Amino acid sequence: MPQFDASTITNLRDLGGVALHGNSAVRPGLLLRSGQLDRHDPTADPAVAALGIRTVVDLRGEHERRDRPDRLPRGARLIVADVLADGAGPGGEPVPASLDAVLGSPSAAEERLGGGKAEKLMCDSYRSFVTSDAACRAYGRLLTTLAEPDCGPLLFHCTAGKDRTGWAATVLLLLLGASEETAEEEYLAVAPAVRAAFAPVVDRFTAAGGDPALADALFGVRPAYLAAALEEMRRTHGTVESYVRVGLGVPDAAVNRLRARCVA
Repeated sequence: MPQFDASTITNLRDLGGVALHGNSAVRPGLLLRSGQLDRHDPTADPAVAALGIRTVVDLRGEHERRDRPDRLPRGARLIVADVLADGAGPGGEPVPASLDAVLGSPSAAEERLGGGKAEKLMCDSYRSFVTSDAACRAYGRLLTTLAEPDCGPLLFHCTAGKDRTGWAATVLLLLLGASEETAEEEYLAVAPAVRAAFAPVVDRFTAAGGDPALADALFGVRPAYLAAALEEMRRTHGTVESYVRVGLGVPDAAVNRLRARCVA
C-alpha cells in the first residue's frame, strides 16, 4: 500500500492493494487514511492533489477540530463523524485523543497511568470504539458515506491516524474480505509514522524524568489494543457483518454498494 512520505498530510496511506479473499484486493485510490490535516497545503502538495479526494471524514472530537481545523484538499467536502462525542473514555479517564496532555507531569502521569493502567485504558478505549453510541454513529456514517454514489475517493482520519482511524481501517478491510491477519498488518504498519508524530511529546516527557514504557503504552501501536476491539466485536455481535449491519446500522444495500466500489 502506498504511503506518501513527502505529503503535507501526516501518516497518509492508501488502502488500495490490500489482499482480500478470492484473489481480489482493495481498489487503489478510493480508501485513504491519515492523521490530521491541519498542516496540509493544498497549493503545494501535488501528490495529494493527484489523488482527487472528494470526501474527508474527520473522526476527531470538537476541541481537536477547533484547535487544529482541517485544511481540505481542493474540491473535497468535509463530513464530521466524532467517535468520542459521548465524552471521556472508560471510567472517566482521558480518551486517546487527549493523552498527550496527560504527560505534562511525569509524576502525575505515573500515579494516574503507571503500573499497567495505561495499557488497560487503551484496551478499554478500543472496546468503547465498538460499544459506545457515539462511536457506532461515527463509524456507521463513515461506511454509509463511502457507499454514496458521488463519494469519490475518500480520506478518513483522526489526530495521529492510529486509534480511531486504525479501527475504522480494520472494520473496512474485514468487511471487504481481508483476513484478521492482513487487517492487523495494516494496523501495525503505521507505527513508524505515529512514532515520528509523537516524538516531540515523548522526548519532553522522558527528558523530564518520565517513564519511556508509559509513553510507549499510550502512543504505541500494539496488537493487544486491536485485539481488544476485535474481541469486543465478536462478543457483542459475533461477526463483522452483524456488527456493521446491526451495531452500526448500515443497510445491506449500502454494504453491497461499498463492496462493489472498493473491491478490485
